Amino acid sequence: MNEKHPQRLKGTVVSTKMAKTVVVAVTRLKKHPRYKKYFRVTKKYKAHDEQETSKEGDTVILESTRPLSKGKRWKIVMEKEI
Repeated sequence: MNEKHPQRLKGTVVSTKMAKTVVVAVTRLKKHPRYKKYFRVTKKYKAHDEQETSKEGDTVILESTRPLSKGKRWKIVMEKEI
């Protein structure tokens, strides 16, 4: 089950209170089906941070991975400060 191109998302770290886990908010634009107006939708993902280097407010790139726990299916690939 090798993934050749795992899914990647870009988001902002909103919580670092867990051990080796961060919560990342990913915002995307969605188009209303009837009125054709775009609006923002935000979803939070739990991601694995092995070195615990991320801090709140950092912009990070997530990559999908095998399930690491009940709610954690992402890992941090790159991080950059704003």
